[in-house]
Amino acid sequence: MTPTENFISHLIELRNRLLRIVAGFILVFIALFPFANQIYALLAAPLLSKLPAGGQMIATAVTTPFFVPMKVAMMAAFLLSLPHTLYQIWSFVAPGLYAHEKKFMIPIILASSFLFLSGMAFAYFLVFPVIFGFIVGTAPVGVAVMTDIGSYLDFVITLFFAFGLAFEVPIAVVMAVHFGWVSIHSLKEARGYVVVGAFVIAAIVTPPDVISQFMLAMPMWLLYELGIVVARLISKENQPQILPPS
Repeated sequence: MTPTENFISHLIELRNRLLRIVAGFILVFIALFPFANQIYALLAAPLLSKLPAGGQMIATAVTTPFFVPMKVAMMAAFLLSLPHTLYQIWSFVAPGLYAHEKKFMIPIILASSFLFLSGMAFAYFLVFPVIFGFIVGTAPVGVAVMTDIGSYLDFVITLFFAFGLAFEVPIAVVMAVHFGWVSIHSLKEARGYVVVGAFVIAAIVTPPDVISQFMLAMPMWLLYELGIVVARLISKENQPQILPPS
């Protein structure tokens, strides 16, 4: 096979994998669309539970009651179809990898997916109740908290991605050490800067209450430490063992 034919075959394979990813997403979205309102109600539960009796959310645009639940269904479809998406990406990349690269990347892909979803779950079950309780509790007397459903969706998606990416810190640390971009000693020396950076990022992303900032910064720091531990274990496993002279 000539280089041109090889290149074209790779493009065809990439096109087929992308089509399968899109098809999987669309099928899951079609299945979830009839339940879009129920999915949004589940997403809005942390805020609704903190509103005073009779409190509710509002829609300020004519099309918002339709498009916002549809966006939520799309987000849910993306998450549910993620295993299929990762499988298609892996099937395209894997033939070009060596055996030791496959051995390293499979746990990385699985762990990164698990950690991202764990970050989202952490935000939904632990952080959202704190944030919304703070927001509702600090509202001035006579002010009814009635958040627009579109603004609420943008807010929670931002926090979902912030916490999901924050939980990817161990993956970044392990990969940096594995590929030789940084040493474990340098990571330990940068610990102080990481702690400060974690609190700065938390102050930018989360609302201006100390508790929610702390709930983002502390996991980032602890996961950074976890990444150092895992990287040290992996580096020890990869070191060649020197046998004693016979």
